[in-house]
Amino acid sequence: MRVITGTARGRRLGELKGQETRPTTGKVKEGIFSALQFDIEGRRVLDLFAGTGQMGIEALSRGAASCVFVDRRTDAVKLVRDNLNVCGLADKAQVVCADAMGYLSSVRAKYDLIFLDPPYADDVLERAIAHIARFDILAPRGIIVAECPVGKTLPALAAPYHIYREYRYGRIKVTVYHRDGED
Repeated sequence: MRVITGTARGRRLGELKGQETRPTTGKVKEGIFSALQFDIEGRRVLDLFAGTGQMGIEALSRGAASCVFVDRRTDAVKLVRDNLNVCGLADKAQVVCADAMGYLSSVRAKYDLIFLDPPYADDVLERAIAHIARFDILAPRGIIVAECPVGKTLPALAAPYHIYREYRYGRIKVTVYHRDGED
């Protein structure tokens, strides 16, 4: 697993042992960042369910202003910190060891870009999307990128949120939500 482009281009990222964490594949990551290429520079990013931190690190490498990485596993949090140090991006990051839903309930910041790639086994993705909308932590014109299995249908959200686009990569589906601006 490597950083695709930007200031940390080519840096190899450490991975977690075992099967509990399923990193985003290179093909899916390339597709996501190709779709987002003009929406990263200067953005505030939240990498919820961070795992290795590769999505937030890729965003930072491409010019995001800052990123908060959240994971409940202490080994994942340590790995994210290590990966940030390897890439020279630790000064733009905050790493939080917390349950994702608890973090969403307590956060007061607004984010421009939110990555959601939780374990596929339960409904935590749907709950996270609902929490983000309910607590309105996505900034105007913000983007949510949610990864799930192809067969899963993600919820439509009330205005100002809407599903912008869905992409399929084999058995993986990426749903992109946009939040309207406040004109």
